[in-house]
Amino acid sequence: MKTYLRILSYAKPYRRFVPVYILYALLAIIFGLLNFTLLKPLFDVIFDQADAGLIASFQEKPDFSFSIGYFTHLFNYYFLQVADEYGKLGTLFYVCIIIVISVFLANLFTYLSGVVLAKVRAVVIKGMRTDIFDQVSLLHIGYFSNERKGDLMSKMTNDVQEVENTIVQSLRVVFREPVTIILYFSVLFFMSVKLTIFTIMIIPISGAIIGGITRRLKKKAVESQQSLGRIVNILDETLGGMRVIKAFNAEWFMGKKFDQETNQYAEVNVNMARKNELASPISQFLGVSVVAGILVYGGSLVLSGESNLSASDFITYIIIFTQVLNPAKEISRAVSSIQRGIASAERIFEVIDTPSEIKSAVSPLEFSSFEKEIEFKNVSFGYGEELVIRDVSFTLFKGKTIALVGPSGGGKSTLADLVPRFYDPTSGDLLIDGKNLKDLDLADLRSQMGIVTQESILFNDTVYNNIVFGSKGVTEEQVIAAAKIANAHQFISEMENGYQTNIGERGTKLSGGQRQRLSIARAVLKNPAILILDEATSALDSESELLVQEALTKLMQNRTTLVIAHRLSTIQHADEILVIEKGRIIQRGTHADLIKTEGLYQKLSSIQSV
Repeated sequence: MKTYLRILSYAKPYRRFVPVYILYALLAIIFGLLNFTLLKPLFDVIFDQADAGLIASFQEKPDFSFSIGYFTHLFNYYFLQVADEYGKLGTLFYVCIIIVISVFLANLFTYLSGVVLAKVRAVVIKGMRTDIFDQVSLLHIGYFSNERKGDLMSKMTNDVQEVENTIVQSLRVVFREPVTIILYFSVLFFMSVKLTIFTIMIIPISGAIIGGITRRLKKKAVESQQSLGRIVNILDETLGGMRVIKAFNAEWFMGKKFDQETNQYAEVNVNMARKNELASPISQFLGVSVVAGILVYGGSLVLSGESNLSASDFITYIIIFTQVLNPAKEISRAVSSIQRGIASAERIFEVIDTPSEIKSAVSPLEFSSFEKEIEFKNVSFGYGEELVIRDVSFTLFKGKTIALVGPSGGGKSTLADLVPRFYDPTSGDLLIDGKNLKDLDLADLRSQMGIVTQESILFNDTVYNNIVFGSKGVTEEQVIAAAKIANAHQFISEMENGYQTNIGERGTKLSGGQRQRLSIARAVLKNPAILILDEATSALDSESELLVQEALTKLMQNRTTLVIAHRLSTIQHADEILVIEKGRIIQRGTHADLIKTEGLYQKLSSIQSV
């Protein structure tokens, strides 16, 4: 119930719709009920069972009053006028015309209430989608290392869709059907208290049976959504790694993996369908059984004269009662689907409620520009219990360049990730202009930084939008100037639509060197005070590397730069080089100093010069 109410809380800003919906729904129910209550006078007149004394009381037109009694009296007054003037056939036409009008109004108000509910549904789902997207955007980088991307995508798409298809769709049932049942039973009580009490006593049996079925649905619904998340993950890996799959003839391997997961998904859903589909036929069977019981019990009362119901009353009673079965069945279906929706909602709220380990300070220190230095003071960091960085200390002064070199897996990229606070140190302090990074606003901190990584992160958009990405208030001239500095303007100009050319998903329409130069152009446009370069040229051919390195050299001018280098030739002019191995600084100095000193740097240099 708590999860269900939380979903409904997304509709709070649109509470003004609630009175309108209630009004429309009530009018739809009332006019729907009127259709069947009109059957009693119809039977009475047609079958000559109308009470003479009662007829006499309706001969005079009533004085107006806003009450059920007034409208009942008014209907019977005109009903008798028509009966006197046109006879039974005329009465039949009269009642049928009113029934048609009543049905039209019932359906009209049902439609209007549905439109109102559709607006609420759209708001609820939009709010939920926005919340989970915003939360995922704010979560720390480490969260995505522990979560399957496919499962996250499934939560953001399939689970939200399941909530829309089940819980939000059931809002109509949750309000309207119980009110319908209450109003219908009010009429039934008015007609016969004894018979209605009998029906109420036997109805809970069907409710208990259906409730047992629906409780088992929630567990299967969770398994179904988890399996679907794994399917999405396999699809994402397959589409993203198609080159490797084909190169290693591994289509059979991915096919087997996909087949196993889809079999699991199918098995879970068939199991869930068995329980879900069982609810409706059981509900219908039990409903008919209840009607049969009422026919036997009520019929015996009428035939023995123990009930004040006439034959026409009893027929009308049975007809009205059968209409109670439909909303009861809708409620049973809704309860079944709500279990699936709640399972999906809980998966969604699990993400929304996950706190980000990296947050801006509650009362951040002012930091509008980088002035002096970035200082690592005895910094250690680990993913879990295993330390990747161990007691690292160094200072990067403004306008200087420090290069990090060393074997793969030594912790170079992790050190760089600490500067924009993608992670926080496990111990030690990381300061910028003497202020601890944890005491600053994240947006202020990252606004001073530009990052170019080995993997060019581009988006399925135009060249122009990929360069402008994240920057505000820039002009076309500034974009072109940035592209020129990045040695990208020439190849962009030669493209079919120039800067408005779409580059495909992850920039697949471009070469590696072109993608990297677009990434550099993006960093140039941002004009950051601090630059982080993470092996930006290591995956390029010699020609592309030359162009990219030239662009990087322009970008690094007059900037504070932390550069991770695979090729030592690219960092020979760094102000200081730190040699990192197993998370520690084992050597430091300029290229000229380190090349003369026996150690890892000299060894790496000799290997690369071969």
